[in-house]
Amino acid sequence: MLYQPPHFSVGDRDLALELMRRHPLATLVSGADGGEPVVSHAPLFVCIDGERLVLLGHLAKPNPQWKQWRDGERVLAIFHGPDAYVSPFCYATKEAVPTWNYAVVHAVGAVTLSHDSEAKERVLKALIDAHDVPYRARWDELEVEWREKMKGGIVAFDLAVARLDVKFKVSQNRNEADRSGVLRAMQGGDARARELAEWMQRLMPPA
Repeated sequence: MLYQPPHFSVGDRDLALELMRRHPLATLVSGADGGEPVVSHAPLFVCIDGERLVLLGHLAKPNPQWKQWRDGERVLAIFHGPDAYVSPFCYATKEAVPTWNYAVVHAVGAVTLSHDSEAKERVLKALIDAHDVPYRARWDELEVEWREKMKGGIVAFDLAVARLDVKFKVSQNRNEADRSGVLRAMQGGDARARELAEWMQRLMPPA
């Protein structure tokens, strides 16, 4: 379970989906059961089917993680949004300590493995269409034998999401003056900090 102070919890599903799409490389965690968890990193495609939320992805066949999965097993997918250091000098209040702001989505769901070519094609094309549209035509033109060889090196999976835990730690717990100072610092920072500033403006409590 994600540690979730109430002021950092976000219940807006659309915001969660937006972060997941903007940051599709997820950390897949499974198989703890009192032992050491198994972890992989894979881009996931967010698929909305009515009220159902399904994540599509694939792992390399040599990856041992999928071999431990059974259909219906619960897997955690962590989507990491932007993050940035927050200096105490950002605050109007002198009595303050350093911290770190960030945005994450934890998606827990039941996994289903797919070994057939058609399912792998569906996952691959969903990811290609999401991230490299011009490559789609080239993929379709490649020799079938070569494409099947490539697909033979992966295992596709669907993750039917049962729970989303959404945490945006963007200084909501600070007073207005402190929040304004953090916002200015984020707007003057790198790309990650500037994205955090965008989320801050959308989630900032009213003055």
